[in-house]
Amino acid sequence: MTQPDYDLEDAYRLATPEEAARHYDRWSETYDDRFGQGWGYVAPREIARVYLSRSPGGRAPVLDVGAGTGLVARTLADEGGDAPVDGVDISPGMLARARAKGIYRDLIEADLTKPLPMPDAAYGGFVSCGTFTHGHVGPEALPELLRVARPGALFCLGTIPAVFDGTGLGSALARLSAAGEIGPLSFAEIAIYDGADHPHAADRGLVMIFERGGP
Repeated sequence: MTQPDYDLEDAYRLATPEEAARHYDRWSETYDDRFGQGWGYVAPREIARVYLSRSPGGRAPVLDVGAGTGLVARTLADEGGDAPVDGVDISPGMLARARAKGIYRDLIEADLTKPLPMPDAAYGGFVSCGTFTHGHVGPEALPELLRVARPGALFCLGTIPAVFDGTGLGSALARLSAAGEIGPLSFAEIAIYDGADHPHAADRGLVMIFERGGP
């Protein structure tokens, strides 16, 4: 039996951005080994693959939303993505780990629940894993992400069913669709973990897939 040294419930109990930054700073040095490998955490790989399967290609920059240590961007780079990728995260410790991998064009420390320091229409693609979840980020982040998205930008944002139902993500996306700010919404179901034995091993994730509206 795998004995992972990580308590997911601690992450789910985070209540403020400041708590999130401290939590992930503490975990940054061991996150890839003790959670990524120890828990068989494959959701970053699966979300990157969903994005690559739907992306039209080209060199439009991609924003990794809640980049952490760079697990999604690592798969994008390893499996043929050739667009430049920027990452944004609230934890400087996690960003330091991501920077050491040499896979990002730029890394930005920012709170996703507040205005972002990037210009309008800066990105043609968005990926996210482990950010739209309990104790982290909810629908309040969507307007700023849409602001920095180009018309037609592809979004592949991971979540879990309980968060989609319980935080208002579904209704927020419905309103954005009704207003023409996003195109039709679809989903992919993905494995979150594989090959490990722990209380969340059977959990499944959802990838919210849509495009930025506009001409």
